[in-house]
Amino acid sequence: MQKWVWLVTAVLIIGAGGVIAQDAPATSWTCPEDVRALENKTLNVLNWSTYIAEDTIPNFERLCGVRVTQDFFGSNEELIARLRAGNPGFDIIVPSDYAVYTLVAEELALPLDKANIPNLVNVSPALLDRPHDPGNVYTVPYQWGTIGIGYSVKAIEAVYGEGTIITSWNQVFDYPKRAVAWLDDQRSLLGVALVMLGYDPNTTNFDEIQQAADFLAEKGRSNVVRLAADDGQELLARGEVDIVIEYSGDIFQIAAACEEDPACDTTFAYSIPEEGSNLWVDNLMIPVGARNKRLAEAFIDYILDPQVGADISNYIAYASPNQAAIDAGLIDPDFLNSPIIYPDESAFANLFQLRGFPEDPEVEQAYNDAWDELKIRIGA
Repeated sequence: MQKWVWLVTAVLIIGAGGVIAQDAPATSWTCPEDVRALENKTLNVLNWSTYIAEDTIPNFERLCGVRVTQDFFGSNEELIARLRAGNPGFDIIVPSDYAVYTLVAEELALPLDKANIPNLVNVSPALLDRPHDPGNVYTVPYQWGTIGIGYSVKAIEAVYGEGTIITSWNQVFDYPKRAVAWLDDQRSLLGVALVMLGYDPNTTNFDEIQQAADFLAEKGRSNVVRLAADDGQELLARGEVDIVIEYSGDIFQIAAACEEDPACDTTFAYSIPEEGSNLWVDNLMIPVGARNKRLAEAFIDYILDPQVGADISNYIAYASPNQAAIDAGLIDPDFLNSPIIYPDESAFANLFQLRGFPEDPEVEQAYNDAWDELKIRIGA
C-alpha cells in the first residue's frame, strides 16, 4: 500500500452552538400537500448523537406541521441488534455503509419510492450506486467522512516536545501515558489493525481477524482507558484523555468550542495516519416496521434540499454528499477546502471502505467475538 503523510490541524473559526453559527437561512423546500394531510404526523428518527443541525428538525416540523422524535445509538452493531429484535416504530435510521449490507440481506429495510424523493438528483454521482446499495434501492447518502486521531496539542507537546504532530497509528498505540480512548467501532478499529499487519481490512480469514484483535489487545493494554461509544471527543475536551480515535467531525466540533472558550488552554488537532484509515458513508434508510413511510420519504427529500443539507454539514463539520449545495457555494469554504473533511482523489488511495458479510454470518460473528474478547482483555 502507498505510504504518505496527511495531517491538518483542526483549528477553526466558529460560532456558538455548533461548528458554524447559522442564521437559519430559509429553504425553498415545500412540504407536499399529501404529507401535510397525513393523519399520523409523528416521525420517529433513530440517529447517531450530535449528528444534525439544531434547526433541521424544528424547521421540518414547522414546514410540515408534524412532530419529530429522536432516539440515538452508539454503534452500527447496536443499531443492527435493535432492528433484529423488532422495530418498535422508527421511521428513519442512519446506518453506515457496511451495516447496510446486513440490514438489506436480512430484509430489515424498505425500498424507497423515489418519486417521493425528487431531491435525490442533488446527490453527487460519486456517492450514488455504491456497492452497499446498488441503484440506491434502500438508502440515500446522509454524510461521509473518516476515522482518525484527535489529540490535545498541549498534551502531545508536553510528552514529545514542541511542534510534535501525530502522523502514525504507532504514536497512538505506543503512547507512554494511560490517557488514550478508542472509538467503540469494531470494524473500523479491527480494519486499522488488519492494515497495520498487511492484511485486507475486509478479510474473511478467521486467523487474520484474531491476529488483528491480538495486535490491538497488546497495544491497548498499556494506555487505553475507555472504548467510547461515539463520545470520545467529550473525554478529550474535558482533558480526561490526551488522544482519542474518533470521527473527523466530532473533533472539529470540540476544536470549535475550544476556540470560543477563554478557559480552554489547548488546541485540538485531527490527523489521518500515514498507514491509512476508514472512509465511511452514512445513509438514510427506512426500516421494516416504520409507522409512517410517506412522512419518512418527505424527510429524506427535505434533508437533500441544498440549503438544508449545507446547514447540516456546516454545523456538524462532516462532508456533504449534496453536490447541488457544493455547486451553489452553500458549503463553508474553509470546510470545502479542507483535505480532512473533503479528501482529494489522491487521498482516497490510502483510505479503505468496509463491507458487510451477509452471505457468511460466521464472518460477522468472528468480528463480533474478536471485538468482545478484545474489550475484556484491555479492560476498557
